[in-house]
Amino acid sequence: MPPTRILLLPGWQNSDADHWQSRWERLHGDLRVEQHEWMRPRRGDWSARLEEEVLAAPGTVALVAHSLGCILAAAWAAHSQNTAKVRAALLVAPGDLERDDLRQMIPGWAPIVRQRLPFPSMLIGATDDPYCAAGRSRQLAADWGAAFVDAGPRGHLNSESGLGDWPEGRRYLTDLLQD
Repeated sequence: MPPTRILLLPGWQNSDADHWQSRWERLHGDLRVEQHEWMRPRRGDWSARLEEEVLAAPGTVALVAHSLGCILAAAWAAHSQNTAKVRAALLVAPGDLERDDLRQMIPGWAPIVRQRLPFPSMLIGATDDPYCAAGRSRQLAADWGAAFVDAGPRGHLNSESGLGDWPEGRRYLTDLLQD
């Protein structure tokens, strides 16, 4: 059986070169799900791209999502017939697309799909994320049936958070895949 392919799901505007997702792509050979439109994301288009990559994988996949990528994972899982190919999902710093300011910047993603994910998942959220209050992150984790990890005061858990290669996050992924 082929090894589990790690699919990276960046958020709005993609992950820059210093983002831990980009570093994992270089260090571990993880596969970024490239979207056709990073600046004006459409939920249906992004879901279709994710579906293509899940189907293209020779075996199982693990979803490693950041920000809008977390919202994508939930939306895709609610409609896909191929969720059995997903071994697990690591969901990091979801964006609260139901917040008025974010809903206006990224239209078409609210309401957030809140049904329980059909695969094991873990959500990591910071106490001071400017795009999602700590209580909202906890609620999304509960709605999705995801284990919740409090990352403390680390912002949006992106390149500005100074995570570097973020070995702690990789350990969470490894632990999730061993369950």
